[in-house]
Amino acid sequence: PSPPSSSPSSPLWALPEELLLLICSYLDVQALGRLGQVCRRLRFLSSRDLLWKRIARGCLNSGFTQLGTDLAPGIPVKERVKVSQNWRHGRCRRETVLKWKCKQVAPLMPWMELDGQYLYLSQAENIHAYQLCLDGTGLQRHPQAIFSGHQEDVCRFVLVNSHIVSGGGDGSIVLHKIHGSYSVKFSAHEQEVNCVDFQGGLIVSGSRDRTAKVWSLSAGRVGQCLHTVQTEDRVWSIAISPLLSSFVTGTACCGHTSPLRIWDLESGQLLTCLGTDFHHGAGVLDVFYETPSLLLSCGYDTYIRYWDIRTSTRKCVQEWEEPHDSALYCIRTDGNHMIASGSSYYGVVRLWDKRQTQCLQSFHLSSPTSSPVYCLRFSTTHLYAALASALHVLDFTAP
Repeated sequence: PSPPSSSPSSPLWALPEELLLLICSYLDVQALGRLGQVCRRLRFLSSRDLLWKRIARGCLNSGFTQLGTDLAPGIPVKERVKVSQNWRHGRCRRETVLKWKCKQVAPLMPWMELDGQYLYLSQAENIHAYQLCLDGTGLQRHPQAIFSGHQEDVCRFVLVNSHIVSGGGDGSIVLHKIHGSYSVKFSAHEQEVNCVDFQGGLIVSGSRDRTAKVWSLSAGRVGQCLHTVQTEDRVWSIAISPLLSSFVTGTACCGHTSPLRIWDLESGQLLTCLGTDFHHGAGVLDVFYETPSLLLSCGYDTYIRYWDIRTSTRKCVQEWEEPHDSALYCIRTDGNHMIASGSSYYGVVRLWDKRQTQCLQSFHLSSPTSSPVYCLRFSTTHLYAALASALHVLDFTAP
């Protein structure tokens, strides 16, 4: 669109827009903000995404990955930079948007995924799809859809290409197509399926029965087991590499092998072990690929570890310790500078800046009672945290 008309007296503002943008590209946040107060033309010019992208890539959770990919193209970059300051300084509005009854013997361990305007949340043996409110204040009270099929609680699930793949306490895997009635269920493990991932027409699953398995979803071979990997330890977390060539398992670390191991997806053979100094019982509860060569892990030993398999498999390139010595149940990254983690006590969510060694911000969501943060997800404006009996949201658009 053409900029609003204005009549500045200085000949500088009569320069071609390309030159003005080049000049403005050397300005910082404060200078760009002041420039926008000069006149209508400069307010329009100083708000251009082109000028703010360089600044945004250095901010927390502004929607840009390390490689510069824009994950939130529909939101003006200037607005994302503004909200990013709220993430850095912990300015947000907190709200409990859903509550459910907590089982006394075996409490719910909810898992969730965000997809556009919907949040998918496991509750007992079902997965509920809730529509996000347009004003960003929370969720619609009633789910838009319910996906069922398990006889016991859903342990974990993933949402990929309009498909939900879930693993349950009944040892089965269920595949749902979100926009349709198609679903497939098959028996996968002798004990509960603690973790699943789904990419490129393949499912990988890990179980308490000390195996990880690779499953086909190609036509005529749906639910066929391609490989069974004997991990000799309970598998708590699993993830397929973005290159679709391998997958990583995080295990309970009750034996004498590393809890983090990478396996060939085509043959099921062990490729490498990550790390050499894990303590007994330091199980890995969550693992997350940021790029094909960079991955994050966390677990019972209270550390977030950042691995670069291009440089070393023996030692992580960076680590952050949970300051209250709590196990870390889940992690998530913005693909650039920010990490969010959920701990095992009092619903503590922490924000980390990879460029710093100390925790950036902390939020206690379940005091005075204690509950782990079983899962967390975030957009550029909101963070959702699932605890044993409630779903909490932090709204960072609030002043």
